[in-house]
Amino acid sequence: MKLESLKINDNVNFINLNNHNNIYSIEKLYFYQNRTPMIRSLYFVISFFVLIFWSSCRQDFEFIPSTGQLSFSKDTVYLDTVFSNIGSSTYTLKVYNNSDDDILIPSLKLSKGQTSKYRMNVDGMLGTGTLVGKEFENVELLAQDSMFVFIETTIDIQPLVTNETQFLYTDAIEFGTGPNTQKVELVTLVKDAVFIYPNKDANGVIETLVFDVDGDGVDDETNVQGRFLEDSELTLTNEKPYVVYGYAAVESGKTLEINAGARIHFHSKSGLLITENASLHINGLPSLDAEVLENEVIIQGDRLEPLYEDIPGQWEAIWLLNGSTNNRINHATIKNGTVGILSDGNQDDPTKLTLTNSQIYNSSNFGVLGRGTSINAENVVLNNSGISSFAGTYGGNYNVTHCTIANYWSNSFRQFPALLLNNFIVDSENTIFTNPLETANFTNCIIYGNDNPELLLEKDPSDVFNFKFTNSLILFDDPTEFYSEAQYDFSNTDHFENVIFNNDPEFLDPSKNQLNIPFGSPAEAAGISSGNLNVDLTNTPRTSPPDLGAYNAAEFED
Repeated sequence: MKLESLKINDNVNFINLNNHNNIYSIEKLYFYQNRTPMIRSLYFVISFFVLIFWSSCRQDFEFIPSTGQLSFSKDTVYLDTVFSNIGSSTYTLKVYNNSDDDILIPSLKLSKGQTSKYRMNVDGMLGTGTLVGKEFENVELLAQDSMFVFIETTIDIQPLVTNETQFLYTDAIEFGTGPNTQKVELVTLVKDAVFIYPNKDANGVIETLVFDVDGDGVDDETNVQGRFLEDSELTLTNEKPYVVYGYAAVESGKTLEINAGARIHFHSKSGLLITENASLHINGLPSLDAEVLENEVIIQGDRLEPLYEDIPGQWEAIWLLNGSTNNRINHATIKNGTVGILSDGNQDDPTKLTLTNSQIYNSSNFGVLGRGTSINAENVVLNNSGISSFAGTYGGNYNVTHCTIANYWSNSFRQFPALLLNNFIVDSENTIFTNPLETANFTNCIIYGNDNPELLLEKDPSDVFNFKFTNSLILFDDPTEFYSEAQYDFSNTDHFENVIFNNDPEFLDPSKNQLNIPFGSPAEAAGISSGNLNVDLTNTPRTSPPDLGAYNAAEFED
């Protein structure tokens, strides 16, 4: 299994053609083929009378005005939370005519009329005139039938409020007129935000970034849409959320500071780009509320509707380019990206990336991808990645302590394990380039998932490949001894010391990215002292001996 074979595989649906339930027996076939002429004559007579009856039915429909007898799938349509000037998802209201009469709804409209921030589509109809999407006349609905009303909104918060970061916008859909009017309420929470986006020229061409891509000291033109942040934008606070279109880039010699409690939302194909000699500091702090995470820095997509809550691949990556340095990420939740963090180069720089007390999950490719780089990680949880949750590729230096590296990906076929280490890359012409894996130390970690094995060690023998797992729990069950290379000699204490294999850590709910462990887990009290790392991811003091992974063992509530 080589990394050059990585690709996103299309799902293949198999249809079972061997369904014997519908195969007629010889006896049944004989019966059907030998029905008497009497039966066939009876069918003819019945069919004749059915045709006569049908032809006598009315061919037109007589509609009567609605008298307020409609019923609805919901009394209030909540369009969830949207950012100012970003369109919502489409929400559905179903309208029922449970009577035996065909009815005519003389008016179906938004209460605020043309000024309403909502728009509708009624069973495929858009409306007419100046009130398109706002008002419909003489809508027909047959007896015992139903129809759909589709609702969307795009709201500019600025004319509505001043000095407020959110506003509850309401309206209603009115069915009928006068005393027969029925209403369904519409409610949307609108949030204000700071928008960061690239410029457009007079021809509508979006600005692209110019930076040193290949590390030769010369800036290169790219097709990466985005712009460099202004000095005034290099500190992101918790006052308002930030919505980023394209890549927000930090230029050489500057540092992007993201304060505790900040909320960063990336649009599709967007992310952060930290260039040579630039730095990223994410300065989250422990939170008192495990649900709100008020001091956590949360990085995700810009769709706030529940439908998008756990959808991977909504944005691209936090990209630490070769040459970027002194990158620190603390108490961050990074979710629903393509690559959570991509760290390139500088494997001899111990400050390249320090990642602590953070969660990265629902990444369509990698949670953390290192390429010939240096990463120090403590109290980190990785889960649900389309390729690998942690990949240290093309060599490098990795020191990982009290981390939970899991992968319970269920959205498609997964080709690689939760943890991947190698010391080479392969270019498009199948040329192999090696780079030493100088250190890869995993201490007090859990490496587990819904596949087997969840560890892959790809070694090119022409270069250094140093690694060690100490007091860790690993899923690696190889009954066929397929992995016979020397790096899989688990009796070699130079590489594997006090490692627990194939014991389920009993995570709380990995499908919801809840990778806490219970009392009695095989990971409980299985660790060794790890210097100054005295608290777990929730800032709870560690026991002695410590539990494996990012969380202390705890009692689960029923």
